[in-house]
Amino acid sequence: MFVKRKILPLLKTYLSAPEALVLTGFRRVGKSTLVKHIFDHLETDNKVFLDMESPVSQKIFQEENYDAIATRLSKLGITMKGRVPYVFMDEIQYVREIPSIVKYLFDHYRIKFVLTGSSSFYLKHHFTESLAGRKFLFELMPLDFEEFLWFKGEKLSLDADYDLLRHLYDEFMQFGGLPGVVLEPDAVGKQLRLDDALGSYFQLDVVNLSSFRNIKVLKSLLFLLAPRVGTRLDITKLSENLGVSRQTLYNYLEFFEQTYLIHLVPAYSHSHDVITRKVPKLYFVDSGIFGRVGTASEGQLFEQTVFRQLLTTSYFHHPGETLPPRVNYFQKKSGAEIDFIVGDKGYEVKLAGSKSDVARLARFTKHLNLSAYVVISLEKTRHDGGDMVYPFSL
Repeated sequence: MFVKRKILPLLKTYLSAPEALVLTGFRRVGKSTLVKHIFDHLETDNKVFLDMESPVSQKIFQEENYDAIATRLSKLGITMKGRVPYVFMDEIQYVREIPSIVKYLFDHYRIKFVLTGSSSFYLKHHFTESLAGRKFLFELMPLDFEEFLWFKGEKLSLDADYDLLRHLYDEFMQFGGLPGVVLEPDAVGKQLRLDDALGSYFQLDVVNLSSFRNIKVLKSLLFLLAPRVGTRLDITKLSENLGVSRQTLYNYLEFFEQTYLIHLVPAYSHSHDVITRKVPKLYFVDSGIFGRVGTASEGQLFEQTVFRQLLTTSYFHHPGETLPPRVNYFQKKSGAEIDFIVGDKGYEVKLAGSKSDVARLARFTKHLNLSAYVVISLEKTRHDGGDMVYPFSL
């Protein structure tokens, strides 16, 4: 059963463009399902779908003569003359020479490539500049709450009654938005799916994409990070706990972030106020993943989930357009803070929002010259106004 994703129309828009489409994101986020759906509904016979985890598919691209690769593709039914040939390749990180191969076949045979990969780390470190101007890059995130409702088969809008949405949002917070997890009918199945996603991440992405030798240290770091969700990272303390240098720790964090396991949220700096040490705050790619590696308070889990909702919004854009605003946080030396700032709007996350929370946020946003603000409350509130919302509507 295929359930639509919001990014699907955007991807279809670029199917007729000559440039390669590259879709990246965390494991089990739905990349393969999405591009396979596009492949199946593509109105042409001049197409082939290749799973690059398969040694059989990998062998096709092991020729030193790239024209010989074109010949091999022809034997799979691809015609280089006439209608544009489409080559779909799932999990391209298993073939390190793919950038130069894609460039050559793009330039000489007009092949339209649709590619998926689990890592922007791979794209940054192994995709050479040879594909500059020849690709559009898209990032697929876990389901947002509206997509979650679609996958659950719920015919509810985001402005439905609070009591109808709240129990669903509790599930969304606890188990996250990986499609396979959402589709599992019971909690045990969901936990097994999450464990499988984490296991695959370490067995495949870490082993195949990195040069790190001590995988145990990486796993230890993961469990050290979980209690720190929503807080600023103390790099010195973390490096001492792990027994590694600060630079090694930075390398680990960069890898975790570029393989979509975590997100590091930078401090907001468009202000004359002094910000306490410009170190990032930590969040996970998904609240379900977060919940499997650490014990979270309800407040942490709610803040993590809201972050993911805001992150999804900030990443949804057309290639070539001005990048959407990043998610930031603001904190003064006194400790007073705004949980999130996206563009020129401030967000404060509260389990039970109040008028005093709204008034405090209003003062902060005025001081920072932000144009808008909103308090996000998980519990029902008597406050009546557009400056306080429930998380369903984000």
